[in-house]
Amino acid sequence: MSTTKTSSETMSNYRWIICSMLFFATAVNYLDRQVLSLTWKDFIAPEFHWTDTHYGTITAIFSIIYAIANLFAGRFVDWLGSKKGYLWAIAIWSLGACLHALCGWATEMSLGLKDVNEMIAASGALTSTIAITSVYYFIAARIVLAVGESGNFPAAIKVTAEYFPKKDRAFATSIFNAGSTIGALIAPVSIPPLASYFKSIGVGNGWEMAFIVIGALGFIWMGLWMFMYKKPQENPQVNAAELAYIQQDKEKEEADVHTEDEPKISLWQCFKFRQTWAIIFGKFLTDGVWWFFLFWTPAYISDVYGFSSDSATAQLLIFVLYAITMLSIYGGKLPTIIINKTGKNPYAARMQAMLIFAVFPLFTLFAQPLGNISYWFPIIIIGIAGAAHQSWSANIYSVGSDMFPKSAVATIIGIGGMAGGVGAFLINMCSGILFDYAAESQMVFFGFEGKEAGYFIIFCICAVAYLIAWCVMKALVPKYKLIKV
Repeated sequence: MSTTKTSSETMSNYRWIICSMLFFATAVNYLDRQVLSLTWKDFIAPEFHWTDTHYGTITAIFSIIYAIANLFAGRFVDWLGSKKGYLWAIAIWSLGACLHALCGWATEMSLGLKDVNEMIAASGALTSTIAITSVYYFIAARIVLAVGESGNFPAAIKVTAEYFPKKDRAFATSIFNAGSTIGALIAPVSIPPLASYFKSIGVGNGWEMAFIVIGALGFIWMGLWMFMYKKPQENPQVNAAELAYIQQDKEKEEADVHTEDEPKISLWQCFKFRQTWAIIFGKFLTDGVWWFFLFWTPAYISDVYGFSSDSATAQLLIFVLYAITMLSIYGGKLPTIIINKTGKNPYAARMQAMLIFAVFPLFTLFAQPLGNISYWFPIIIIGIAGAAHQSWSANIYSVGSDMFPKSAVATIIGIGGMAGGVGAFLINMCSGILFDYAAESQMVFFGFEGKEAGYFIIFCICAVAYLIAWCVMKALVPKYKLIKV
């Protein structure tokens, strides 16, 4: 194709179709993750006699396995490639989601119980045995889910680096990352009603089919991905004009340090770079905040305000919360606006944007106090903090793709995911223990008593996490610097 023809050709937009597939996968990812948090308090806990500590242990172990798996998932995706790596990831996590449905049956068989009614009616020492046994089975299913889900973001960021120039990557990332918000948005209006419906018609205790129905969505995505994805230079749906737009950074990269034939960076070599540690600390200090909101907000609404997860009020509150987080799409666009207006390099623009996003979670300090006036105040504030987190997250992912060669992007994102998972493990484990302790001891903190005091402590930690993370990142990498191999 001649240069003249290429320049006058209308550019195709297949990259946005690929972005929509990443969005769909991320939405399914978060739907699968949310089934437990939306069913445990009102459907699962009465059956297995769980406490907050039991639930906190399950979510914490999910987080630490997710963290460990991220360290290798990114490397696995870089080795296997975007198409096959993504297929394997979603196949494993969809299987893991469906396996949760067998945990009740497995507990009954292990303990020789006749049915779910006998399990619910149990008393004395048997309740502790049921709780511990069921927790082990849920942990096993959660491990499979975590291993699979660890591949989602490394694969998605790698695909984004393949299909978008640097200036558009944060925006594209914010769009597909909004899938997590959509998944969390759909979850409260679909999962509890699904569980209630299947319970009403006598299919188990209801929650089992919720896991199966939501888990099956991943297998549908796999069928679409097999036919729709090819690398842009090999994809007949990407014309020359779009390919030129996608590869606009190529000449500059080759003139600088990155070439197609450059040496690969090993997993352990990555830890030699300050840029890697900037991403590690940025994720470790902030990812736990999002996971806390994701896993504990339904319980917070139930514990503090008395609304069960299948009540209309609880579903509306969760829906509004995640609707607010959709503002994060504009957060991904902010660095592009800064670049276009100031000419700053991508890293400087992202750090400027991330400083702005780090300020909004400070409002979380007022969530619990204002909750005494109306339960809408903490929901709105948590929604704003969630939008700030998703905007922050979209940009920190893009920091990795800006400074590392494409051959190492998934690996770096995997390392960052590992760090975020460790942070999530700590906050979830500590939250469960703290809430049970606060309830039993009637702990008092800044005028709040019992579980409300426990929630306020965690909210305070969430509020300051982003400013601390930003300062650490800026100290480690003051200026934009490409990795030299």
